Amino acid sequence: MKPAEKIAILRLIRTQNIGPVTLTTLLRRFKSGTSVIEHLPELGKRSKISLRLHSQAQAEDEIAKVNKYGGQIIVRGEAGYPDILKFFDDAPGCLTCLGHPHIMQKNMLSIVGSRNASLNALNLTRNLAHEIGAAGFNIVSGMARGIDAATHEGSLDTGSIAVMAGGIDQIYPKENAKLYERLKHEGLILSEMPFGMQPFAQHFPIRNRIIASLGAGLLVIEANLKSGSLITAREAGDRGRDVMAIPGSPLDPRSKGCNKLLREGAILVEHAGDVIDVIKNRFLNSREPNMPLFTHTEHDIKKDADNDQIKDTQITVNELNEAKRILKELLSFDASPVDELVKQCHFSIPVISTALFEMELSGDVVRHYGNRISLVWSPEADTEND
Repeated sequence: MKPAEKIAILRLIRTQNIGPVTLTTLLRRFKSGTSVIEHLPELGKRSKISLRLHSQAQAEDEIAKVNKYGGQIIVRGEAGYPDILKFFDDAPGCLTCLGHPHIMQKNMLSIVGSRNASLNALNLTRNLAHEIGAAGFNIVSGMARGIDAATHEGSLDTGSIAVMAGGIDQIYPKENAKLYERLKHEGLILSEMPFGMQPFAQHFPIRNRIIASLGAGLLVIEANLKSGSLITAREAGDRGRDVMAIPGSPLDPRSKGCNKLLREGAILVEHAGDVIDVIKNRFLNSREPNMPLFTHTEHDIKKDADNDQIKDTQITVNELNEAKRILKELLSFDASPVDELVKQCHFSIPVISTALFEMELSGDVVRHYGNRISLVWSPEADTEND
């Protein structure tokens, strides 16, 4: 990849209101990051959207800081970007890496669980991570206290990847400082957040989707019913991954989440051999995620940039504004499939797609994996609904 293209993609993903799915849409439409940047002023002018593009100087400064820290930034389409993420339309626009990025090119398994884990669960986790790693699978987790930390401790010798909710330089929690140093030298620390950014609550579900995507399967070890581990498990299941769980006592709240997953169809695991059999079976059958990367709606409209521009010129401003009004009424803060929106509206597919695209850039809606879309929550929205 040429340096100019790498800078362009980094500028786009660091621009407010351009998330991973929007980036996918833009790259499919205009074929390259540099071409997207060339067309953004025209899109903004036509849609009356004020889009403050991340500057080239800011992008170059971030790359310089990461390099000085000993890491590197890998953008989508660049050599070294993990193949397993390319299945997903919400794949990170860039990954900041600290340690050994080649670890991502090997088969991976993700393990998550309770921060307040029992002693038995911690010991079991270390043993499982080590045995699964020794069988040829690098292990992915989130470097949180409890099960995550035990996962990394057990897999450092065989290949361990920590996905961070903040920048790669932000050690969280602080008690894992020694583990962070070991991962930096022996494994891999990974983040899609900008260098220097502190982890906030809203970053953890974003981080969890990467954990769910990287592994060929996900193993949950102790999780209560409101655990972030269950969010990760749901993400993994939606992405066609095998979800596995270790059963626990119904008297222990830390086991209720795993037991719930098992009732809902997760694979029961008792030892490392169970996990290895599941993952090896996946690779033998060459199974890919169940949900498509793009729906026919997206694909048909954006497969040729010249045709897109012709279609766009046929859409009137009044038609577009009316489509936006109706879509805003139909949408909620829970994600809805775009195909369902198309069925509910009397507008053509090009009109709906253009309206949704402009609503994304203006910050009114956000796209989700599987071609789903929702309104962006704001304090004003709650006031309006009172």
